[in-house]
Amino acid sequence: MLYATTSPAEKRRLLRERLASGELLRMPGAFNPLSARLIERKGFDGVYISGAVLAADLGLPDIGLTTLTEVAGRGAQIARMTELPAIIDADTGFGEPMNVARTIQTLEDAGIAGAHIEDQVNPKRCGHLDGKSVVDESTALGRIRAAVDARRDDNFLVMARTDIRAIDGLDAAIDRAKALVDAGADAIFPEAMRTLEEFAAVRAAVDVPILANMTEFGKSELFSVSQLESVGINIVIWPVSLLRIAMGASGRALDELTAQGHLREKLDEMQHRADLYDLIDYEQYSRFDNDIYTFTVER
Repeated sequence: MLYATTSPAEKRRLLRERLASGELLRMPGAFNPLSARLIERKGFDGVYISGAVLAADLGLPDIGLTTLTEVAGRGAQIARMTELPAIIDADTGFGEPMNVARTIQTLEDAGIAGAHIEDQVNPKRCGHLDGKSVVDESTALGRIRAAVDARRDDNFLVMARTDIRAIDGLDAAIDRAKALVDAGADAIFPEAMRTLEEFAAVRAAVDVPILANMTEFGKSELFSVSQLESVGINIVIWPVSLLRIAMGASGRALDELTAQGHLREKLDEMQHRADLYDLIDYEQYSRFDNDIYTFTVER
């Protein structure tokens, strides 16, 4: 009720423990706190919080318009609702190295288990669009060093995302990944890999966990969990999938409402009231209220 019972520190410790095992962790993207609870109920390993989704939630494109306050606030709302660890997209860190340091500490305070910092030029753009630019290696490494130095919980996962594959090719991505690990990155997020062989090449180049981004309508083929597991991937995210499905269904429902004037034919597509109440622990809130407020006012 109200908040998850597992502390942020324990979530981070458990995430580190599972990553050390070498297994693949599945982390769908939550678009709000309730969807994070559903991800947990369905047996997944963690929750991913996408910068693109946070921007879209505000009606904005994913081009670096969101602020640290907005991202951390929404991240805290999502993380509090689940016993699972939450990894969040921190874009370019919201500024230069000192800003990156503040970003990491703010996300720690928000209850997040880990964050990735990317090497795009600020303001960034969606990792699967053309026309991206990346910073020089010195700037990229400075961001990661600042993030590592700033964290107060050693179990907070500092991930380095590199977008250089789409600009300078796979060899450049491998070289950048190695340098980012040397700078202290706990894990590598190689964006917009095109083939399983490319993921395998990055896996062979570094000895830290690798994240695969299985976003729809992007540069990467939509590989299955078993395919990614076969090349040694440790985390797979579907960052925008649930939002896309929810918005697609909402659009079709509105079309039905316009055409028919009612939604009677859509009832089987809706989450039932009983399922919603179960997901938000309605009964537990009611029981708490009845147990606490048992007094009567004498007249």
